Amino acid sequence: MSIADRHSPSVSGSRAARAPQRIAAHAKLEARALLTNGEQLMVSLMLPAMVLLGLRFIPVSPALFGGHTPSISDAVAATAVTAIIATSLTSQAISTGFDRRNGVLRWIATTPLGRGGYMLGKLGALSLVHILQIVVLGVLSLALGWRPTASEILWSIPAWILATCAFGGLGLLIAGTLRTEAVLALSNIFFLLFIAVGGVAIPAKSFPAPLDAIVALLPSAAATNALTAALSGHAPSLWSLALLAIWAALFGGLTVRFFRWTSS
Repeated sequence: MSIADRHSPSVSGSRAARAPQRIAAHAKLEARALLTNGEQLMVSLMLPAMVLLGLRFIPVSPALFGGHTPSISDAVAATAVTAIIATSLTSQAISTGFDRRNGVLRWIATTPLGRGGYMLGKLGALSLVHILQIVVLGVLSLALGWRPTASEILWSIPAWILATCAFGGLGLLIAGTLRTEAVLALSNIFFLLFIAVGGVAIPAKSFPAPLDAIVALLPSAAATNALTAALSGHAPSLWSLALLAIWAALFGGLTVRFFRWTSS
């Protein structure tokens, strides 16, 4: 499939199509490209599902979770953060990095979609993939005994949105400033580090001092803390939400400043 073939639906109708229609078409195309790629599908759905099953069925020392055995809500929160990082950071960084290397971004600048439409389409694709993740992982969680209340779902929305913005900004920053090989390696390394030692699989408070305080400042830990509180029936702390907002603003600002549309 050529670059033009892949992106032509997003500019179908040429200049006669309105901007929202072009952006929506491009979002659908990007989402379809993500979900028909076996590797990206594994990252977006299979790995979060494995985290959920692992935390639910593999014996975990209560000492790692403040003296209590992790509940289904703890497992669902960690799974949600894993899904957010997998899609917003890893999948987006890799797909954007390859688009940049192949000259897609430079080509798009000459089409009615434009660079702004391309970015909005990317965000729309992320939203579509996140909806699929919520449905698939939600059904799996329900099958494992999770019984959320309406308030828990509502409290989780701001945390999910802020976490998506933070990790989405980091993904675009990586994709727009590094060579494709480095994007591929670094996005996967960040994913593994955030999950393993970033306060997701193991809570930040379980690390020895002063590492616990450092880990707690990471966006992965802030997202996990916020979603754990929300899915336990409590309002996320303002500190966790503020941290996510700060990371989102930082990564977004750096992306605007340093993102390069060509790899040359």
